Amino acid sequence: MNRTLLNIVAGLGASLAIGLLSYFDSVSSQLVLLMAPFGATAVLVFGVPESPLAQPKNVILGHLITAFVGVFFTQFIGVTPLTLALATGVAVTAMLLTDTTHPPAGANPLLIMLSNQGWSFLITPVLLGTLIIVVVGRSMRLLLKQWAQPQ
Repeated sequence: MNRTLLNIVAGLGASLAIGLLSYFDSVSSQLVLLMAPFGATAVLVFGVPESPLAQPKNVILGHLITAFVGVFFTQFIGVTPLTLALATGVAVTAMLLTDTTHPPAGANPLLIMLSNQGWSFLITPVLLGTLIIVVVGRSMRLLLKQWAQPQ
């Protein structure tokens, strides 16, 4: 498959994943699945799926770990310019130490702290949103492999 077609398919995959998250948000007032860092996650998962930074472990755990840091700081330490900086540093360190680096997840402490999110944010949007992105990404890759194989 040529590069241009692969790029178009990557864009379609990203659109599908973000579209699903957005759709679920729109039909349920109880379910929030979309957050800004997921746009950057989609770039990695669909645009460079072989990258270590785009692997399911990195996507899911990177987002969960950094979101945990953000909620922890929000709930127990507080939100100040200094704690925003510290939380970001702690989140980056935690991803590096656990080998779950996923750059878009680095935004999570800032997003969570600036919007005063609680523990439920770890489930929705973080966990459910990342699972949907990963499942759509893996499904697209399987379909592409099937499509690209000679019959």
